[in-house]
Amino acid sequence: MDTNIQTVLVDEIEGALGGGPPIAVATVTGSGDPPWLIPGDKLLIRSDGTYVGGFGYEEIDTAMIKLAKQSLTGFPRISIETIYVSSDGHATNRRYQSRLGDAELMVQIWEAPARLIVVGGGHVGLAVATFGEKLDFAVTLIDDREDFANRERFPMAEQVLVGDIEEQLNSLVFDQSAHVVLVSRGHLQDERALKAVIREPVGYLGMIGSQRRTQTVLTHLAEEGYDQIDLEKVSTPVGLDIGAETPEEIALSILAEIVMLRRGGNGGRMGRRMQLEVGEDLKN
Repeated sequence: MDTNIQTVLVDEIEGALGGGPPIAVATVTGSGDPPWLIPGDKLLIRSDGTYVGGFGYEEIDTAMIKLAKQSLTGFPRISIETIYVSSDGHATNRRYQSRLGDAELMVQIWEAPARLIVVGGGHVGLAVATFGEKLDFAVTLIDDREDFANRERFPMAEQVLVGDIEEQLNSLVFDQSAHVVLVSRGHLQDERALKAVIREPVGYLGMIGSQRRTQTVLTHLAEEGYDQIDLEKVSTPVGLDIGAETPEEIALSILAEIVMLRRGGNGGRMGRRMQLEVGEDLKN
């Protein structure tokens, strides 16, 4: 690979990991049969469609740029996947849809760690932050009580913010990398927090509470003129239905829902999913 391209790749990957715009890198991992691509050749694609490098086939470059743009600007996020390509630009991530002689490309997204913003430093908030850090989220904890928002209680958090909840939320910058979990001590705090973030372009917004409590909050916001589209993006009651009871189980259900949405899962049992996929492969 050209030295100049290598330098650009390293610089842009470091920039993306440091919080800059995410990028995608496609790398030839299988040259095809007979060989027609060069293993190790790379194509770097930015979310605006500009790129560096290439594979010597305009059709393939165009196909990979289109695929990468979709991956970089949407969800669910797929960090790494294998793409099977033909010289005419046909591309698929399904092995059974590939063609004889297809080459293989690995497409990897490089971006800063997803952020997990936890509002509420109680038992559930502590469990959510603990599990989130183990899943490589950059954790921010917010509470208006110093006894619950401090470094001793949340050593795993990159940020611990104590003070007025709305003010602390308004001090943050939100984008699709931000996943906000409202697990504060009461619906008044949750309502104030929700008002601060509901119109922001976050990747996930979940609020804990019973159906009655959460519906009360959403009804208040609707009466104040908040758009229905914004209200519908709130995941509440929060998490997947796994019968959770303890703070740790509740945190597990919340993080499971976030991972499911980020990765394109459906929340079903893996055994059933495998049965369906095997049946689909047999039909094809």
